[in-house]
Amino acid sequence: MTSARNTSFHRSTVYPTLLGAAVPLVVEPLIGARYLSVSTWLQDFSALPDDDRRAWQQERLAEVLRHARDSVPFYRRVFMGADPSRTALADLPVVDKALIRQLATCGWVEEHQQVLISGATGVGKTFIACALGTQACRKGFRARYWRASRLYHACALARADGTYIRLLAQLARVDVLVLDDWALAPLQEAERRDVLEILEDRSGTRSTIVTSQLPPGQWHDYVEHPTLADAICDRLLHNAHRLVLKGPSRRKEGKLDS
Repeated sequence: MTSARNTSFHRSTVYPTLLGAAVPLVVEPLIGARYLSVSTWLQDFSALPDDDRRAWQQERLAEVLRHARDSVPFYRRVFMGADPSRTALADLPVVDKALIRQLATCGWVEEHQQVLISGATGVGKTFIACALGTQACRKGFRARYWRASRLYHACALARADGTYIRLLAQLARVDVLVLDDWALAPLQEAERRDVLEILEDRSGTRSTIVTSQLPPGQWHDYVEHPTLADAICDRLLHNAHRLVLKGPSRRKEGKLDS
């Protein structure tokens, strides 16, 4: 007999009205045999009082965000308020506020575009990347944060234990992949191929956010291998929104203020 979890839907985005606004909710496989269709779930959900629906929505969003992070940085930034609607984000130095508002709509996710964020250390690259990832979760998309060095390590371990293809498949399914601190250290041969495999699987079907201290114009030279560099840069640089951050390190400002 097939279980309810297997016969239920994997992911659907529904838009019930909460407090007069359309709020996207990510519906994963639901527990219980009675929830075998979206319509059945919506009927029961719409019958709940507003407070209960709001509580469920907040709990579900928190769960989606928890799954989005690979490590502590994303989780911490999400719950410390990394949100494109916050004034702190709009006040970051040399941020194109019109572009930030455009990206906050998540139209770039729907159109499978990339976001490339460059600037010196401490200027807010990771904060903005996590904010955009958070916003994608709020819009009903799935996001995943990876620091580049840890992703390379995970790929190496996956090759060793025979789960490499499974890892690539998981990364290919994520709507928004945040790749933080790209081009921080020289790439090894296996790492170049890992990056190409990941980007190839996502090309034209998913979106990627990349942060780097190195300007995108220098990424081709950074990869070094001419053929792989062409392939990687073709998938990253085309059809991409670019944010360049300048100014002093906000970490230093924080220390001075404390």
